[in-house]
Amino acid sequence: MRSWIDFWNADHAIYVNDRHKQLHAEAVARDIARHIPTPAAVVLDYGCGEAFYAEAIAHQCSRLILCDAAPKVCAVLAERMSSVRNVDVIEPIGVAQLTDASLDLIVVNSVLQYLSHKDLESLLDLWRVKLKPQGRLVIADVIPPGVSPIRDAAALLMFATRGGFLVPALTGLVRTALSDYGKIRKSLGFSMYAEREFIDLLARHALMATRVQPNFGHNQVRMTFSATRT
Repeated sequence: MRSWIDFWNADHAIYVNDRHKQLHAEAVARDIARHIPTPAAVVLDYGCGEAFYAEAIAHQCSRLILCDAAPKVCAVLAERMSSVRNVDVIEPIGVAQLTDASLDLIVVNSVLQYLSHKDLESLLDLWRVKLKPQGRLVIADVIPPGVSPIRDAAALLMFATRGGFLVPALTGLVRTALSDYGKIRKSLGFSMYAEREFIDLLARHALMATRVQPNFGHNQVRMTFSATRT
């Protein structure tokens, strides 16, 4: 497996069971909803993955655009969302085709760790162009330097304890460590950013950012940033 896109485009078991999948979707839906400015908002969820929360978010905005780089994910998602009138599913190339200054909110959750620094810088310029003058870019689940897989595992186990799926989570951690996910993380690593470093990076791309809390999802060691055009 050569890239993270290859991994997400293949069959995987990132959720330990249906309970994990459900609770994660509910949490992300709540997290995104906090940032939707009005029911008339146009929202882009970039790197959305399977987006099991999508229908809940679609009810809270006028248009939801779901975007993922894995073609298989997009195809399955488009079929699942076909009956939801205000949801569009696109691949990353489609973002450039969106009207400039047309988006009220861009959400990028748990994506940056899989992007090279160069790719991120290109995307920051693209996202800025697509935001309305008062629009907002929310980048969540940014991993600070020095966070080990052990910290991620501990956060999952705490979430699993609260959610009632601790035993499957323990089994799932072992399975993940031995899976392609564990292997590709060791070979490619994750992109990580310190808080000040990341705010300064966005500033160089004419985006004024602050760190906001809580972070999306269950792992509060990771960071969420909210940015507007300058």
